[in-house]
Amino acid sequence: MAITGVIPKDTLALQNIFSSLRARNYRLFFTGQGISLIGTWMQNIALNWLVYRLTGSVFLLGFIAFCTEIPNFVLAPFTGVLTDRFNRLRLMILAQCFFLLQALTMALLVLFNLIAVWHIITLSILFGIISAFEAPARQSLVVDLIDKTEDLGNAIALNSALYNGARLIGPAIAGIAIALVGEGVCFLINTASFMAVIIALLRISIPAKPHVSKAENLRKSFTEGLQYTFHSVPIRTLLLILAAVSLAGLPFIVLLPAYAKEILHGGSDMLGFLMSALGAGALLGAIYLAGRKSVLGLGKIISVFTIALGVAIIAASFSDTRLLSLVFFFVAGLSMILVIAAINTMLHALTDEDKRGRVMSFYAMALIGTVPIGNLLAGSIASTIGIPYTLMAGGIITILAGIWFEFHRKGLRKHVHPIYVSKGIMKAIQE
Repeated sequence: MAITGVIPKDTLALQNIFSSLRARNYRLFFTGQGISLIGTWMQNIALNWLVYRLTGSVFLLGFIAFCTEIPNFVLAPFTGVLTDRFNRLRLMILAQCFFLLQALTMALLVLFNLIAVWHIITLSILFGIISAFEAPARQSLVVDLIDKTEDLGNAIALNSALYNGARLIGPAIAGIAIALVGEGVCFLINTASFMAVIIALLRISIPAKPHVSKAENLRKSFTEGLQYTFHSVPIRTLLLILAAVSLAGLPFIVLLPAYAKEILHGGSDMLGFLMSALGAGALLGAIYLAGRKSVLGLGKIISVFTIALGVAIIAASFSDTRLLSLVFFFVAGLSMILVIAAINTMLHALTDEDKRGRVMSFYAMALIGTVPIGNLLAGSIASTIGIPYTLMAGGIITILAGIWFEFHRKGLRKHVHPIYVSKGIMKAIQE
């Protein structure tokens, strides 16, 4: 008995790129998120620049990022249980309302010149707590928004394209806005942008589904999700490579304000250009994934581009030329999104529907929750040995992680193929 793929070899077809947008619910979600994410990226840039302007400390850059993201690491497994037990759409709407209030508070404090570091830390922790509830709900909601299950991979890739298209546009606008009118306006624009996604979510209509009994023991639900996730060899391996990349590879982003100022001798506009280069590369990678017809071959993409991400980070550590740095961060963005979105798509393909929220909470934990530890380490190490050596160390570890995954990739096939066969992604054919 041999397991053989029956889906044609993937090609980048223009008609495939936007296939999931045929679904009305997904179009609404896509449009609202697109507007909101531009505001979110403006706030991210404004926040990083504000922290560095107020303190001049790379350690505090890492610490603020740690405060923003560590709640995901702590809370995500438990919020995943809630995602599988309650209405995901309502959880999303509630989270967006709290995001709006958080952004408005930050805007008012900055515009009235009342902002202090402790305000930023407190509001960052609040943002992280909201994200811990929102991330698994958002990740799990996607499958409820599409009309055809075969469009799931496309929808996930388009989400990545949307996220990184906003990463391309938002930082560029923020860099100019900060230089002209200051950081407060960026926070205010983000506040307004949340209205778009709230309105879009309120217009979405999803047929009611049977839910887990509310009386079921929460501890039992959590334990069941934990065992399901980590007893599955492919799911466990995907989460491990994601955690390694998040811990060692992604923290270079938090150092970009200091990199722009100290290495490239630029200002907020230079930071905006670096983030836009990162976003442009990520957008290209997401568009490529959106054009693929199947999940087959994603394992190889994860191996190759994890290594490519490490190489790009190391190359950036040696660069003090603006043009070269933009090129290196473009490649880093391309590699980063190919790895993250490929892992996301594979996890959705491998996971049972009734466990999806809990598995995606561990995905959020590995992606968003591990990054703050890396950010804190990166900020501490950079303040001691400097930014270039910190980037180099992260790049080397990322390359080693990619080599480790490639070494295990072929062995995963015997675990992945039966699942793909059961879901109709592949067929078992008699030789």
